Amino acid sequence: MLDISFVRQNPLEVRSNLAKRQDKGILERFDSLLSVDKEWRSLKQKVDELRSMRNLISKEIEALVKQGKATQEKINEARAIPEQIKSSEARMRELDEKRLSLLMAIPNLLHESVPFGKDETENKVIRVWGKLSKPDFEIQHHGQLAVRLGGADFEKAVQVSGEGFYFLKNELALMEQALSQYAIHYLVKKGFTFVKPPFLLRRKPLSGALDLSEFESVIYKIEGEDHYLIGTAEHSLNALHFEEILDSNQLPLLYAGFSTNFRKEIGKHGLDERGLFRLHQFDKVEQFVFCKPEDSWKLHERLLKNAEEIVQGLELPYRVVNVCTGDIGTVAAKKYDIECWSPREGKYFETHSLSNCTSYQAVRSGIKYRISQTEKAFVHTLNATAIAAPRALRAILENHQSSDGTVKVPKALQPFMLGVKEIVPLDLQKQKPQIPQPSKKHAHKLLKRKPRRK
Repeated sequence: MLDISFVRQNPLEVRSNLAKRQDKGILERFDSLLSVDKEWRSLKQKVDELRSMRNLISKEIEALVKQGKATQEKINEARAIPEQIKSSEARMRELDEKRLSLLMAIPNLLHESVPFGKDETENKVIRVWGKLSKPDFEIQHHGQLAVRLGGADFEKAVQVSGEGFYFLKNELALMEQALSQYAIHYLVKKGFTFVKPPFLLRRKPLSGALDLSEFESVIYKIEGEDHYLIGTAEHSLNALHFEEILDSNQLPLLYAGFSTNFRKEIGKHGLDERGLFRLHQFDKVEQFVFCKPEDSWKLHERLLKNAEEIVQGLELPYRVVNVCTGDIGTVAAKKYDIECWSPREGKYFETHSLSNCTSYQAVRSGIKYRISQTEKAFVHTLNATAIAAPRALRAILENHQSSDGTVKVPKALQPFMLGVKEIVPLDLQKQKPQIPQPSKKHAHKLLKRKPRRK
């Protein structure tokens, strides 16, 4: 959320920025915030004055007693003050709760480079990479091809879990794991700390990372407990330094988080009922950064570079878009999307999102860094997809599909897939797909290994 001190000092600037989002409700909430905060500050001043008056009267009573003069009038005056303070403080607590609620409902301030637009159709294309495949055969739907490859069972998943789930098997299960391993290895080599975070968070730390509306529309709650299933590793990684003060020389902190994520996916898009695009459960590797404010914009570009290189390693055509004011969401000050090419649909689809959230999450989460012994400031946080396994899997199945349905495995994934180079449909095989066994040379080495001494 926005820092109330900044809002007080720059109300016109903040209102002008919020107007870019083209939502009258946001401006109405902002005006209410200013009104509530004004009343709160007025009451605080009154309470401070009453306390000063109480102290002054107490001293006057002491002086009158020493002089042997009447004190009852002053005593009566002093007795009336605590009730006035109590009444004012009760109202201040009400206003404080209302102010916090309004602050939580007001989005982040947008960076000047965010393009103006009404929705995703007006996002600005920054660059395009790779040659768009235009095969002379009909591309199979990735879900149908996954079944044909012996790599997925959607029907059984629907039977036992409902829509938006899948069983992955054989080489496709290996490939999904390989995608995460590939991204993790890439980031660790780039100096990121690998983290496997909790998949459950309490409401307070979770609310530091997401839009409150997502508690109803996206996030699953554990019935009867103060626990929620995370929708992305971003949620847990943001909570890693919840209510902490970091040392300046620690920053930036670069994390690579792997998690299984859970989402209701209620909204305009709905679920991909027989595919791998919009799901209730999926694996993802996330980049997450805590940094000084002056470093966040160059780090945003660094996260984008990482994500692009990961996609390039998978030999997938893509484009980068700068998300416009009407599509950006609540938390980000600026957001890039990477969209991979779908040769079947003849258009791009989102596989990665990369956001600079400036101090918005840090204010909610109480995460600061120490500038000096007496001065502290809120850190900036950034998050970026490294790989969302099912979406990347879809892109591979479409872009690396041959006319007979055989799928070539990108070279970058082969070391994580026991050397599998292609996946052949079951109907083209004489037997069920087999995971490659170690080579004779490798097996011989394994046999010759000496047993460990106990």
